[in-house]
Amino acid sequence: MIFSEFPLNDNKMRFNKDDGGSYTDNLIGTLLAIFGNVLVSIALSIQKYSHVTLAGTKDPRAFYRTKTWWCGFVLTSLGEVANFVSYAFAPLALVAPLNAVSVLTSSILGLIFLREKSKPKDFARRYGLSFLGCVVTTGGTYLFVAFGPNSHEKLKAENIVSHITGWPVLLYLLLGIIMFCLLLYFYKQRSADYLVIILLLVALLGSVTVITVKAVSGMLVLTIEGSMQLDYPIFSVMFVCMVASVVFQARFLSQACELYDSCLIASVNYILSTTFAVIAGAVFYLEFRKEDALHICLFLLGTAVCFLGVFLITKNRKRTKTFEPYVTLNMTNGVPIIHDKGLVVQPDFNGSFSYGALVNNDGVAPANLPVNLEKPSVNSRPDNASHWPPDLKTD
Repeated sequence: MIFSEFPLNDNKMRFNKDDGGSYTDNLIGTLLAIFGNVLVSIALSIQKYSHVTLAGTKDPRAFYRTKTWWCGFVLTSLGEVANFVSYAFAPLALVAPLNAVSVLTSSILGLIFLREKSKPKDFARRYGLSFLGCVVTTGGTYLFVAFGPNSHEKLKAENIVSHITGWPVLLYLLLGIIMFCLLLYFYKQRSADYLVIILLLVALLGSVTVITVKAVSGMLVLTIEGSMQLDYPIFSVMFVCMVASVVFQARFLSQACELYDSCLIASVNYILSTTFAVIAGAVFYLEFRKEDALHICLFLLGTAVCFLGVFLITKNRKRTKTFEPYVTLNMTNGVPIIHDKGLVVQPDFNGSFSYGALVNNDGVAPANLPVNLEKPSVNSRPDNASHWPPDLKTD
């Protein structure tokens, strides 16, 4: 009777040990993801500072010949490595929403490091929404980290194959492929270049990216620990899918950046990509199978709060002004010049008269003509009259 209790106690100790290991792994993955996102934001700010400095000093050197740009490049590489390794320790549903930390850090560094400041009286009006977004994002991050899934699985090759061959994953992949083909058809054949369609394509590819990144990262970590996983065919398949999805994802993102504002892209892409990543983690890796309804609801609430915070942060960013064709009149020669190509906006009055942009300006008052413009007399001749033709004789 006494000996029969030993296996039960041993199972309890083993269960508690597994829970403790899972909690430790989740903590390591969360800290790595936060560290990687912060490091990437700092690195991008350093690289932007390098570009701004070169543009301000008219330095003839290329940007890749400066120390600050290379410093940012090294920090970016370290941050991405930290993000990559974090997928091996923490669930997808916990790592994917932490991209909000990058947006939060970039917003703070934009005010401090890059000196994007305004007058004190205009600070509350211009940056009030951004400050509120930072507070909301911080609260949402705490919620979904505290109540996120606490399940962790050693991603061996056999486990990954068993996940792929399950009917929920096959159904998810089938629906994803159908949805991707339909969106691609409307985008390419019907010229439906709406932002939501492009970013839905990015998000669908992003769900494949995070699934494969977690698999590749997990097998690499196990290989480093001594359990060889690289000689399995599933590793090569996951690696190829990871590289291909990243390449096509970057291509669609670059096309979106050519058509729409980067701040709008950042907020919408974060919302869609995080949503599909959480769904992919729940379906592919069964990350919510041991969670109760209360924890799932609080996790979803924290994620939604983060969505709102990122939207508020990016909503108040400065928008770049697009070029509009305009006409100027040269004061010396009196010749109108049409400026229909360029990357800058119409300049202010600086010695030449402007007719305004070549768009509908019905609500704008017309500008006054310069007073020193005089209509030349019809009978007037220049001083050098020898070049003029002689007067014709009349009958």
